[in-house]
Amino acid sequence: MLKTMAAALAAMALLTGAASAQTAPANTLKDMFAALNQCMTPLRLARGADVSIMFMLNRRGGVIGQPRITHAHWTGDDAERKASAQSIAEAFDRCLPASITDALGGAIAGRPIVYRFRGAREDKI
Repeated sequence: MLKTMAAALAAMALLTGAASAQTAPANTLKDMFAALNQCMTPLRLARGADVSIMFMLNRRGGVIGQPRITHAHWTGDDAERKASAQSIAEAFDRCLPASITDALGGAIAGRPIVYRFRGAREDKI
């Protein structure tokens, strides 16, 4: 009896922890970008780097095709540029597919989305 109660409590704790760790799917673009902003930070971008990437999502929040760089201002040496590019690629792998509702998925499926990555700004004198 004691083992059964302990197992039930452990299962309940796991279910409660899993439910609180998951957030509701985004229902608006504002919610989706807020979730992406939270997920895609912190990045290892070189100081002053500025990169915009265009991509499209399907109804389920998965990426359609290959994301494309639409603007890039890379800074630093080759190693820093490669680390910045790798950091952005890892962020996409980690954060997509996006958790979105069916309504938002229907509204944005196949439409271009642009996400901007910016490193810390350079001080201009």
